[in-house]
Amino acid sequence: MARAYISIGSNIDRERNIRLAMGRLRAEYAPLIVSSVYESDAVGFQGGAFLNLVVGFDSLDSPEAVIRTLRAIEDQCNRTRGEERYSSRTLDLDLLLYDDREIKGNGIEIPRDEILHHAFVLGPLAEIAGERRHPIDGRAFARLWAEFDKTGREIRIVPFDWPPDDGPTP
Repeated sequence: MARAYISIGSNIDRERNIRLAMGRLRAEYAPLIVSSVYESDAVGFQGGAFLNLVVGFDSLDSPEAVIRTLRAIEDQCNRTRGEERYSSRTLDLDLLLYDDREIKGNGIEIPRDEILHHAFVLGPLAEIAGERRHPIDGRAFARLWAEFDKTGREIRIVPFDWPPDDGPTP
């Protein structure tokens, strides 16, 4: 069984799409380890603020199968493909880590490069997997977050009205 971590982001109908994604993820992969929900400004384009979080779970699925499930969930939330890299999203689900594996090719990058470059990914990941080490860098995610230059990349924990059993993991 592998431990997977995924990022979740939305800036279009944010609360609805995150709730839908969490329901589907819980149905596929429960129990989930859930970070707080963070709000961040759009990066790389002018757009509404995003809500972001990171979820961890154990799975027997291959990384490719997990990614197919994530794409199906995005499609259910009317995700448009072929958009600009930095643009508004109904839902963006990315497989960040799959155990300590390193995979590059066929459109898959694990660990995701965004972990080391975006506060809205690293902050929530450090919250729920702080002692885990980056498979390439070798530093713990808590240390990476403590050393991360947050200037101009602020993220804020925001209250989120979760249905029962869907909230952050204490």
